[in-house]
Amino acid sequence: MNHPSPTILVVNAGSSSVKVSVYTVPEAAHGDGDVNPELSAHGQIEGIGVAPRLTVHMADGRPVADERFPLAQVADHDAAFRLIRLVLSIGLRDNPPVAIGHRVVHGGADFTEAVRIDDEVLAKLEALVPLAPLHQPHNLTAIRAVREAAPELLQVACFDTAFHAGHDVMAQLLGLPYRYFEQGIRRYGFHGLSYEYIARRLRQVAPDLAEGRVVVAHLGNGASLCALRDGRSIDSTMGLTALDGMPMGTRCGAVDPGAVLWLAQQGMRADEIQAMLYQESGLKGLSGVSSDMRVLQASAEPRARLAIDFYAYRAAQEVGKLAVTLGGLDALVFTAGIGANSPEVRARICAHLTGLFGIELDPGANDDNRQRITHDGSRIPVLVLPTDEEGIVALSTARLMREAMAQKAAA
Repeated sequence: MNHPSPTILVVNAGSSSVKVSVYTVPEAAHGDGDVNPELSAHGQIEGIGVAPRLTVHMADGRPVADERFPLAQVADHDAAFRLIRLVLSIGLRDNPPVAIGHRVVHGGADFTEAVRIDDEVLAKLEALVPLAPLHQPHNLTAIRAVREAAPELLQVACFDTAFHAGHDVMAQLLGLPYRYFEQGIRRYGFHGLSYEYIARRLRQVAPDLAEGRVVVAHLGNGASLCALRDGRSIDSTMGLTALDGMPMGTRCGAVDPGAVLWLAQQGMRADEIQAMLYQESGLKGLSGVSSDMRVLQASAEPRARLAIDFYAYRAAQEVGKLAVTLGGLDALVFTAGIGANSPEVRARICAHLTGLFGIELDPGANDDNRQRITHDGSRIPVLVLPTDEEGIVALSTARLMREAMAQKAAA
């Protein structure tokens, strides 16, 4: 009798959404070496606490569910996760998941690779909430919900910071008294799951470039850039928290610390300043229109154009800074929601880089979101590669699931 391949879930809890993907682990993954889990279905609830909407699709795109809910029914992430898990369980009744992998934004200094979640791990992740207040609480909500509903289920935490763990001390330091560095106040970097996927993907599609000096621009509602050398992270634009670097959808990016001190001196409380920096700044704050790049591009408001121009200007500056870190630049890669889908934003960023790096964009290729969007004569090639953070989480979860099964068999 043939048994179905093991199933794992991948949970990606964002600030206003919960995404859950279903993967099957091929039989070959039970032996030595990694085998990529295969995506079966994907579901998400977006608009949590505002206008909740549940969608579920099979891997081939076939819709399974598309439903909107009253605000009171999906008022928080706990309710959202329970609902999406209920819907997915209908299709998993005959093959329930054996493990769940979670994207966790901040791993701090303790976690440099994916780990099995236990009470000690959960306590350490709780302590990191102040460093990632927009994401970490929601990541932990999903973990707790699973522990309550199925305490025996293997849960794995995969960290956005882990890919950057090997940075040289120069890329970790802040200009504060050294004792704070010893206490873990340092630059960590984020979006590591995305950068790990791009590093792997680049070896497949352009192995000659993958060995060189590459800057990857992960541009979405959260945005950062990463310097890669031979597929390893060398530096990132984000630091201690996910506020640093370039402006984002609602986050400020790098600001003069004196501005924060001034706000405090004017009487703003720490929680008010935090809310402004994380939720009311960036594209939203500059434009006064929206945090959504698509809305800004369609807007006739002058400040919408100002916000887009500043976004592109700062992104280009970060490319230059990371090129200095790398000692040159061999390729630029765009990824994530804006990076992989907005020809206008890519063109605006590259326009700032043409004189310094000799980038010659191919307008037709850029408009079509092709994999390579520069002319053959461009001194620096520019690529567009969609990312897959959930796929990296699934791979790490399958690896730890295999180890747990081996330990159980040996016991």
